[in-house]
Amino acid sequence: MPPIRRVLVLAVDGVQSLDVMGPIEVFCDANDLVPGTYRIDVVGPGRDGQITMSNGLKLGVDPLPEPPPRHDTLVVAGGEGARRASDDPAIVDWIARASRRARRTTSICTGSYLLAAAGLLNGRRATTHWNYCTVLAQRYPEVDIDPDPLFVRDGDVWTSAGITAGIDLALALVEEDLGADVALAVARLLVVFFKRPGGQSQFSGALSVQQASRPALRELQAWIGGHLDEDLSVAALADRAQLSERSFARAFRAEVGQTPAVYVETLRVERARALLEDGAQSLDAVARAAGFSSPEVLRRAFHRRVGVSPAAYRERFRLAA
Repeated sequence: MPPIRRVLVLAVDGVQSLDVMGPIEVFCDANDLVPGTYRIDVVGPGRDGQITMSNGLKLGVDPLPEPPPRHDTLVVAGGEGARRASDDPAIVDWIARASRRARRTTSICTGSYLLAAAGLLNGRRATTHWNYCTVLAQRYPEVDIDPDPLFVRDGDVWTSAGITAGIDLALALVEEDLGADVALAVARLLVVFFKRPGGQSQFSGALSVQQASRPALRELQAWIGGHLDEDLSVAALADRAQLSERSFARAFRAEVGQTPAVYVETLRVERARALLEDGAQSLDAVARAAGFSSPEVLRRAFHRRVGVSPAAYRERFRLAA
């Protein structure tokens, strides 16, 4: 039987509820599969044994244990409250001391603010919710902030992106402790379609694309999405927009925020993702359908934008099916 691993989950007033509950559900389901694996305690500086989460619901917490006990994993949940608490010397000091008593220290979403305030991220690579990466980097310049991954491990410190990414991080912790089979079984129980690797991008590249203001370019954007397997060179697109190549490229970048080439590659990668999620067996067929000139060009673009190879991406969906 594996040893019992004590997990301390720190929750403060204003915490994001899923930052707390997501990882807890992962550890609890792992306990169901491998009984006695984890003991989970939710602690926090609450009044009368409870805190108020950002959604207004109350959550029961145990007092911050003094001195911090030896434990396996410290999980610092995020949310608006965590960012506020990063200015609270008592909480920051407790985290610094508790981390020294843990085998590994983790943060969910903006819980990274608390780790940074405690000096635990100095000289380390870390991530947080994409919307707060810039401010975190400005406030703590000694931290190497990477805004793209779902989660980052640097030594014994793990940080994750926003909200649901805490589930991905917790699954990775379970995989480290109990193996990939147990982690995948937990993902299935939670109806998480596949266990996303930490290096995968926080969000779909297509979500960052804006619509052009002039109707002709908006119409062209819509047309591109349905003709990804055709010639979408700047020359061909400019001709369709009835503009010179130079005028088209300048107008497209000004209004869409990306060059035509980057825009087309983004949509082609999204198309490839959809095909791989549906279980497409041949990378040659995926490359052709998405408009890539070869499987190798697909691999390079896919890894650059998604953070994993097309084969690995497809395999995770296959295993979770």
